Amino acid sequence: MADAIDKLMYTFVVEDVLKGFFINVPPGYVACVYDLGRGVLKKVLTPGLHFKIPFWQRAKLFNTQTLEYTISKKFSLDHPSAMGDQPIHAVTADETEVGIEGTILLRLDQQQIPTIWQSVGEDFVEKIIRPTIQSRFRMIASKYEFSDFASARRDAVELDIRDELVRIFLPRGIIVENVLLSEIAEERKG
Repeated sequence: MADAIDKLMYTFVVEDVLKGFFINVPPGYVACVYDLGRGVLKKVLTPGLHFKIPFWQRAKLFNTQTLEYTISKKFSLDHPSAMGDQPIHAVTADETEVGIEGTILLRLDQQQIPTIWQSVGEDFVEKIIRPTIQSRFRMIASKYEFSDFASARRDAVELDIRDELVRIFLPRGIIVENVLLSEIAEERKG
């Protein structure tokens, strides 16, 4: 019985106390720290082992690698914070209803992550990214005719979408690396 209590105490000390002193940040991530006295700290912790005050500070890891936001029929909205969406329905300049699929390559600006966490929270995908992408895709699609999506003007459409997303996302700490359209299908009415 005494051995079981000793093991339990040892586990508590190692797991809850000693691990509570450190933040292990893996490559491709950064950590932000929430301090009970000062709120979200502005300093971003880069990969490595860092000290924190247990029970007083809480760390949150953020991925700073290039992320794929996939727009596809195969995407499921069962997890609202997942990076992606169903095809975006839009109307082109020549009144053609289309479903747009593709991939947007995004990255979080490492220095602005504390601001994102403080002002938006952890669910920035469903609050900022998904609605903005849907809105901007529809807006840009309305400037082009359906034939432009299948012609040499497709590059111009992708560039136009990218420039519009950069304009909206960059001040919010989200870097748009590229927009790649994969399929623009005419949708059947009725």
